[in-house]
Amino acid sequence: MSVTQAASDEILIARIAQGDRLAMQVLYGRHHVRVYRFGLRLVRDEQAAEDLISEVFLDVWRQAGKFEGRSAVSTWLLAITRFKALSALRRRKDFELDDDAANAIEDTSDNPETAVQKKDTSEALRECLTGLSPDHREIVDLVYYHEKSVEEVAEIVGIPENTVKTRLFYARKKLAELLKAAGIERGWP
Repeated sequence: MSVTQAASDEILIARIAQGDRLAMQVLYGRHHVRVYRFGLRLVRDEQAAEDLISEVFLDVWRQAGKFEGRSAVSTWLLAITRFKALSALRRRKDFELDDDAANAIEDTSDNPETAVQKKDTSEALRECLTGLSPDHREIVDLVYYHEKSVEEVAEIVGIPENTVKTRLFYARKKLAELLKAAGIERGWP
């Protein structure tokens, strides 16, 4: 948005505060699409977003005299939109599912057999980790359980990045051997 348009938006707000309907139409024409799109992203419902436009610009009409100019008019409009959208989301009642809709929802949870397999594999993996050297175990712990990058691990442990990579390579290789010896194939159930 240009500096000229921002300044003219402030002039429009001042004129709206004095009851100028034409100024309101111009402001609406400039900003209603932006307000609609922002509201739609928040409420995810076209009808609710349309309602938001009405509420936002009605508030602008009523509250224009209270605009202090601490931000751009477009920022003020989007702040009003956000507030109205969050209020609408809080008011929205959760719709009830009918039996057909409820039955159509896929259950992605594990079946009991898969859950037991995962638990057994997880226990075997923890046991195999104890078979690694302390240096290798430390690298694996930081990379996989604490989700640290190679660079971060190098900084934490105080070793070069290439040493981290080498230890990680040999740790994975040794872990694969230990898991195979424990009867665990690669992959996760």
